[in-house]
Amino acid sequence: MRIANIAAKMIEISRGNLHDIEHFLKVHAYARLIGQLEQLAPDRQFILEAAALLHDIACPLCRQTYGHTHGKQQELLGMPLAQEFLSKFDLPAETVERIVFLVGHHHTLAQIDGIDYQILIEADYLANASENGYAKEIIQRFLDRFCKTASGAQLLRAAFCLA
Repeated sequence: MRIANIAAKMIEISRGNLHDIEHFLKVHAYARLIGQLEQLAPDRQFILEAAALLHDIACPLCRQTYGHTHGKQQELLGMPLAQEFLSKFDLPAETVERIVFLVGHHHTLAQIDGIDYQILIEADYLANASENGYAKEIIQRFLDRFCKTASGAQLLRAAFCLA
């Protein structure tokens, strides 16, 4: 139930920006699917799904402040926004801390420190690749270099007709 509450609140604060709403819902769907296929523990699955919904929470502020939504600014501004957002929910401190960390690192491909982080990277990439029309060669390079879960790799291959 809490994931649905987080999703509904994110839609509310996105204030009609259908691109942002559809993106975070798509990332959430991919993350949820990969997490289930990889058989994450329920607490890890919750963290993953919440982070997927919140990962781009800073996009409106980035657009207003910088005129763009580049990844590093999203990560920097996203952490305090995610912290504030999650404070309205009754969640354990360590859960909030991990979600905030993931929001603040979802564009950082170095030093991925957990399966939830890895899946968030893969789910966001799946959504971005389709939304932005990435070339098959670029998707293949991501698959070869950064995709680590069997389920994420399977979805990338199937979605983009890769070998």
